[in-house]
Amino acid sequence: MDIHDIARSGRTYGIQGFYVVTPVKALQKLAHKIIDHWEQGYGSQYNATRKEALALVRIKDTLDDVLIDIEQECGEKPLLVVTSARPGGNRTSFAELRDMLIKLSQPFLLILGTGWGLTEAIFSRSDYILEAIEGSTDYNHLSVRSAAAIVLDRLLGGQ
Repeated sequence: MDIHDIARSGRTYGIQGFYVVTPVKALQKLAHKIIDHWEQGYGSQYNATRKEALALVRIKDTLDDVLIDIEQECGEKPLLVVTSARPGGNRTSFAELRDMLIKLSQPFLLILGTGWGLTEAIFSRSDYILEAIEGSTDYNHLSVRSAAAIVLDRLLGGQ
């Protein structure tokens, strides 16, 4: 549950929303407990800036629920951008996607997986596969919170 860290990165880079998608009710309950702590509980007085960041978070059962939510909010379906540390495939560079974010008015949904990554079903629905984050070694197992921060900086950070 990297909710508060990813939400803070998202708020820093000005994203419109951050979705946590899981059909597991126990995980949804835990996510709501974390959010409530920072938005209404002791955390809201202890650290008000985290409260502001967590206002971005929405919990959904499925990707389809997210797509419906974004379409209702924005008036059109988002373009789906998936991430993967796995090599290969036709990839969109960070520079290309950054340019699209500036030029296109259509919303974009950046999808990051955890643990074992995203399913083939998610990849088959995507409009773009973002190039992998690569370090200077062959080890490529970043946490989702680290990957999210790096991707947001490369796409939305000051140059």
